[in-house]
Amino acid sequence: MKKNLPIICCAALLLSTACKNNNDMDNPFFGEWNTPYDIPDFSKIKTEHYMPAFEEGIKQQKAEIDAITGNAEAPTFANTIEALEQSGDLLNEVSAVFFNLAECINSPEMEKIAEEATPLVSAHSDDIMLNAKLFERVKAVYDQRESLGLDGEQMRLVEETYKNFVRNGANIPADKQDRFREINSLLASLTLRFGNNVLKATNSQSMTLSEEQVKDLGLTDGQLAAAKEAAEADTNCKEDYKFTLDMPSWEPFMQNCTDRNLRKTLWEYYANRCTPGTETDNSTLIDSIVNLRLERAQILGFESHAAYTLDDCLAKTPDAVYQCLMDLWTPALNKAKQERDEYQKMLAKDEPGAKLQPWDWRYYCEKLRKERYALNDDEIRPYFPLDKVREGAFTVANKLYGITFRENNKLPKYHPEAISYEVLDGDKVIAILYMDFFPRESKRSGAWMTNFREQYIDKDGNNVIPIISMVCNFTKPTKDKPSLLNFDQSETLFHEFGHCLHGMLSQCHYRSLSGTNVPRDFVEMPSQVMENWCRHPQVMKEYARHYKTGEAIPDSLIAKIEAAGTYGQGFINTELLAASLLDMDYHSITKPTKIVLPDFEDQAMAKIGLIPEIISRYKSCYFQHIFSGGYSAGYYSYTWTAILDADAFEAFRESGDLYNPELAKKFRFLLSHGNTIDPMKMYVDFRGKQPSVEPLKRNRGLI
Repeated sequence: MKKNLPIICCAALLLSTACKNNNDMDNPFFGEWNTPYDIPDFSKIKTEHYMPAFEEGIKQQKAEIDAITGNAEAPTFANTIEALEQSGDLLNEVSAVFFNLAECINSPEMEKIAEEATPLVSAHSDDIMLNAKLFERVKAVYDQRESLGLDGEQMRLVEETYKNFVRNGANIPADKQDRFREINSLLASLTLRFGNNVLKATNSQSMTLSEEQVKDLGLTDGQLAAAKEAAEADTNCKEDYKFTLDMPSWEPFMQNCTDRNLRKTLWEYYANRCTPGTETDNSTLIDSIVNLRLERAQILGFESHAAYTLDDCLAKTPDAVYQCLMDLWTPALNKAKQERDEYQKMLAKDEPGAKLQPWDWRYYCEKLRKERYALNDDEIRPYFPLDKVREGAFTVANKLYGITFRENNKLPKYHPEAISYEVLDGDKVIAILYMDFFPRESKRSGAWMTNFREQYIDKDGNNVIPIISMVCNFTKPTKDKPSLLNFDQSETLFHEFGHCLHGMLSQCHYRSLSGTNVPRDFVEMPSQVMENWCRHPQVMKEYARHYKTGEAIPDSLIAKIEAAGTYGQGFINTELLAASLLDMDYHSITKPTKIVLPDFEDQAMAKIGLIPEIISRYKSCYFQHIFSGGYSAGYYSYTWTAILDADAFEAFRESGDLYNPELAKKFRFLLSHGNTIDPMKMYVDFRGKQPSVEPLKRNRGLI
């Protein structure tokens, strides 16, 4: 998942290199970094530096906008569009640093700053988007664009800049602008509170057990070692073992714990986060967010928030999204029902008369997988130590694109656990990459790619290299073992690394069009396609090696993984599609609606026939993707782009060479050109035809 930074002023004005004043040399944002590659010197940044930098950054960009609108010369590409693109250096830099660190090194101080800075930045964005004189100049260039002799990227920048102004309110009537500004400010604050609540709820509950209680629970030595270290690290923990709601702890417990009551307890902790009546209740925030988004969309002339969002995506309409999701829903649900019936029979043997519940699903899924395929995590994990999986991803990138990765721990780091790399194409450094792998209380859950700086060409014609960060929450190493991943976690690493490649290989002139700044329902394709290399037997033989012996993964185990590849896909696809449909239901409403939970969610799930033994991948109150993470009316994109990624990898399979140089060159062109060319045009040029859904259905065992 790519984690977007908050919008600074528009998509055309995201991250850039520092251009700082020297009016406060005690504030590192106001001087030169004097670091390799002009990386922010994280060691010098203190919390008290952020607000002055935000305020000065806003002041500087206002002056730059005034210079554009006050220019007596007729509007041109250079003095209007390009000048706007190049404005806001300091604001973009402090925003990138702050909002990234607030996600992975959060604290009460950072939350307080976010509450103060977010509405300021939102109001400043509105000041730009609703600046009538500025839009008049932008529109003048847009209207005459065909006669200006622009190259392809310049033309794309003009069109995207104009579109961003329109989508952010430039054409709305003057009597609605105050309300429009108010909505944007409210949404910025509400979505921030939503994410903070989920982090607090995730950290606040855990299950602690004694040495005696964990006996005969079926938990692996690795799980117990990790839980023991978690308990030792928590000075308030009075028991021997601590199991948390972080996925590396929670999911293995649900898969292996033989005590049904304990599974139920930990499942309810997870599923009931931020629900009505709890200290971190997000239900009222959801009601406000959904209705404010609807009101904003209708001010902009759209029927719904989904219609507004999708107008700027490949899907274009809510109907197209619903059709895509429902085409897969029926076969996925049928497969899930078959799985349910099998697990119910197993439960009946263990506990006659008991009915299968959501907290049973992962346990019996894992149990049947072990029986049917003689495959379990204990057998898999030793062959997927984190370091080897990471090197496997590096090797695939090298064989496809010729790039290499050189660890350099002398580069500034934002956290001691982050690993820093120089990314080289030949002997040329083209990007900086951070990898931050393990959970901590100050880091939100999940996995994402982001950036501290995007690639672009500066005012002097110099290529500014991107600074990319990959953040995960994998199983921590213990005293006796390195971090050992299960296969899903290995695919997650390859997935996020695919996002990183999209950012690192960028070769664009304008930062707003570079890297991952593509439509939401295309951005997941470069990441998901990497999962295909992760799971291919040929590639696994290259990177999957036993952490003790160095022995390559045996063919027999690869065969088991392959045989089990479509196992459990009913559950996996059903919970994913359910979340996507829930997102669409929230954001397709066309009139103000009182959102009452759990009623709204229950009705949405009943409408599609979701069986009660499965819940949506994210229940509403902790659905961060859509209520605080930039994926509103966009969670479908994981399925939409899965069609593209399966079809893209099919091209390599059909060629008989997983590293086919000609195909790799074409695919690198797609990755490196960001949004400078219509992404679907680039895809069809790469593939030679429109994408087919058949490879995806086959890969997921749905046909």
